Amino acid sequence: MSRRGWVLFALMSVIWGMPYLFIKVADGGVSVPVLVFSRVTIAAAVLLPLAVRGRQFAGLWRRWRWLILFATVEMIVPWALLSNAERRLPSSMAGLLIASVPIITVILARLTGGTERLTAVRWGGLLIGLAGVVVLAGRSALGGDAWSVAQVMLVALCYSTGPLIANRKLSELPVLAVNAFCLSFAAIVYAPAAALTWPSSVPSVQVLASLAALAVICTATAFVLFFKLIAEVGPSRAMVFTYVNPAVAVALGVAVLGEPLTVEIVAAFVLILAGSVLATRPSAAGGRAVRRRPGAARPAPVASSPAGPPAASAAAASAPAASTPAASAPDPGAGGTAGPVPR
Repeated sequence: MSRRGWVLFALMSVIWGMPYLFIKVADGGVSVPVLVFSRVTIAAAVLLPLAVRGRQFAGLWRRWRWLILFATVEMIVPWALLSNAERRLPSSMAGLLIASVPIITVILARLTGGTERLTAVRWGGLLIGLAGVVVLAGRSALGGDAWSVAQVMLVALCYSTGPLIANRKLSELPVLAVNAFCLSFAAIVYAPAAALTWPSSVPSVQVLASLAALAVICTATAFVLFFKLIAEVGPSRAMVFTYVNPAVAVALGVAVLGEPLTVEIVAAFVLILAGSVLATRPSAAGGRAVRRRPGAARPAPVASSPAGPPAASAAAASAPAASTPAASAPDPGAGGTAGPVPR
């Protein structure tokens, strides 16, 4: 890759591994509705002017039902569940559980009409990844955190569904307009609950900084950088960064929050990462890299989900994450690369 490509790759690897840390810190000072409302409102305020300036909203109304569904499964539901789960789970554990998104997306794509063949290697990857989730979740679930673990797995399911909707129903729409609309809609949905649970006093500087970083860096800025990365190196290479996000989430949880680095976490990290790589391995026919001739047009950007996390992301289900539409983005169920969310 070019130097610019490597810089963008490094930035995305770090940025979409950070939301779990910021959510954990913000959880200590505001309610879940206020946390999500702040994230989506600030991010929408950043992206809306860009979309308006580019005149990207024309024709968006024709797919309003799919836009609302996408916003629901990619932002409204998962960000609340993840924020609530992290009140009891370590941020590093949440980040690793979300790393199962590519594995879930492969299964969903297959169940919803995808034509990509599941080879023995890919089946092995699915089983290995599932073993990693069991290793990571089993001990906490037995210790009384079963609902928190279940919430994170529901987040992973949402992040896996988002790319399928985006690439099958919204792929022809401008990515900035889609994300600006969805974030704005999520802000409207969360406004009443946020108003009812608004803090009676000003939160700490750490909480306010985490909310701002979550919205500006991990959501709005991450989208812009992600589009640039796709245009620079192509979708398949770009999606590899989602394999790095879990390591960043674990490292930040251990270094900044003092979370324990247990044998289960290390084992689960290896199993989930290996399973994701094998499960999303393209078939021989679909996995051949296409070299771009000097001066040739760059591929159209694939959009992703903010998340996280996200996330992570469902982005590389067939290729991890997350998840937003892209112009001419291939259907993940047909062996293409879907865009991620964060995560």
